[in-house]
Amino acid sequence: MPKLKTNRAAAKRFKFTKTGKIKRSHAFKRHILTKKPMNLKRALRKSVLIHESDEKEVRMLMPYGSK
Repeated sequence: MPKLKTNRAAAKRFKFTKTGKIKRSHAFKRHILTKKPMNLKRALRKSVLIHESDEKEVRMLMPYGSK
């Protein structure tokens, strides 16, 4: 069985936690920030875990991230 390739786009967007869950960062934080409230911008800085329904797809893209 040959080695599987990691999808490089996914590797740049997702990180695995020590427990094997997958973290992602928020969207909407690049530009047009003047009209967004400070509370929203502060919340967008934090990372969150991906939803369980998306987890299977991300694990297929990153086969060697976490077992």
